[in-house]
Amino acid sequence: MSLVGPPPAIPYELELTPYSERQRVPPGITGLWQVSGRDRVSAATMMEIDLRYVREASLWLDLKILARTGAAVLSSALRAD
Repeated sequence: MSLVGPPPAIPYELELTPYSERQRVPPGITGLWQVSGRDRVSAATMMEIDLRYVREASLWLDLKILARTGAAVLSSALRAD
């Protein structure tokens, strides 16, 4: 597992995702989906965001996701109170 990448796929997602897309990047602790709406997007949109990350993966995108992760965690914690 890497620091940034799509979350590990669950079985039904594996059936819907082309093999070539699943194998290009390792799963990560945080990712584009986690900082792009998380619980406010549908499962289909989540998969589209993850596939977008796979297609556009770069160091710059990883750095942007890491920067946005802190803000997403704080925002989530503030909403929980």
